[in-house]
Amino acid sequence: MSTNLQAWADVFGQRAATLPGAQLPWLADLRRDALDRFISLGWPTPKIDAWRHTSLSPLAAASFFDGDAQPVADQLAALKASEPGHWLVFVDGAYDAALSDVGSLPAGVSVQPLSQAWTDHAEAIQAAYGQADAGHSTSALNLALASDGAWVQLGRGIALEHAIHIVCVAASPQAAHFLRHLIQADAGAQATVVEHYLGVAHATNFHHAVTRLALAQDARVTHLKLQQESDQAWHLGEIDAVQSRGSYFASHSVSLGARLARHDITTHFADERCETLFNGLYYVDQRRHVDHHTLIDHNKPRCVSHENYRGILADTSHGVFSGRILVAPGADGTDAIQRNDSLLLSRLAKSDSRPELEIYADDVKCAHGSTVGQIDADSLFYLRTRGLDEAHARDILTYAFAAASVGRIDSAPLRQRVENAIRGLLPGGMALEAA
Repeated sequence: MSTNLQAWADVFGQRAATLPGAQLPWLADLRRDALDRFISLGWPTPKIDAWRHTSLSPLAAASFFDGDAQPVADQLAALKASEPGHWLVFVDGAYDAALSDVGSLPAGVSVQPLSQAWTDHAEAIQAAYGQADAGHSTSALNLALASDGAWVQLGRGIALEHAIHIVCVAASPQAAHFLRHLIQADAGAQATVVEHYLGVAHATNFHHAVTRLALAQDARVTHLKLQQESDQAWHLGEIDAVQSRGSYFASHSVSLGARLARHDITTHFADERCETLFNGLYYVDQRRHVDHHTLIDHNKPRCVSHENYRGILADTSHGVFSGRILVAPGADGTDAIQRNDSLLLSRLAKSDSRPELEIYADDVKCAHGSTVGQIDADSLFYLRTRGLDEAHARDILTYAFAAASVGRIDSAPLRQRVENAIRGLLPGGMALEAA
């Protein structure tokens, strides 16, 4: 066993007895099996096709330890004041009751940390938690070490007015945190769930989060993941949804931070007439790296999927998009559209794009495409003739490119939050307010 893998085995040995649910035999066995699988497989390498453009060797060689946590209360207070909602806050992988505020919830809705949900929802959590032999080896590491996460259960026909916010903050500059979020929507339920990842400046922390969603018949769930961690942080995230008849799932992935961020997003259609929207926006600069891998499994007839990802890349950054739409035999009536567009702000920025359609049915309507380009010279010239300096004109055109993705977010408060985040990353961001 390599030194690094042994280090993670040692971490498991130190934490296993204190992890939530450690007293449950089935969970203790599952965690042990998951650790064994991770140790057996090791970290994914570029020799694996799904990781061919993303090397985790710097992450595998890194060391993480619990240090002195930085204060985050003011940061969280400002965030919570920006919009109404039900707030679950996790600081350094642990639920923080003082910073959370679930508020008033209707009967039939449960929003609580997993560490508290085991008592009342043990059977449901066990069914939803996942298996040790599924996914990449990193999935097994998360299953072994997940310290907490959100449990969200929406009763039949319930529609929440305000969003559920799951805020995960890395307050210790060089620590590793593993979270597992479970979201269950019963028939006809409707809700918006926001996952927001933050960290202190210049921290080299590691966040690994897995989110598992189950949508019953006619349920509608909008999920927004906003990743704004330090530009030195590591982030691995997985979103896995299963949709029943007539359900609607919208996934918005906005990745703006971390030196390396990897997002695996999957949905499976378990019955007819499902619909999904995959919408992504990412911004990387310096030498940072972001990777989106998606799978939409059209396993049943008459389902619809629209997938659009946009990337903005500056300096010597690297963006990766690999999207796969699988249309199974018998999935007639499938309507699937997939597109990835990348804007390069530097000649040294690099984008790898691989949209894929794998079709085994005849009566389908499917299309995919990918573009990589720079700021249009004619558009830049037009803005310059209107009195704008070059830097401001470039910012406006860059923001306009991002606006196509931002505009797909239905919620006005969430859309405004993403708009502000994008403006803040552009050199002339403040000036854009008046543009």
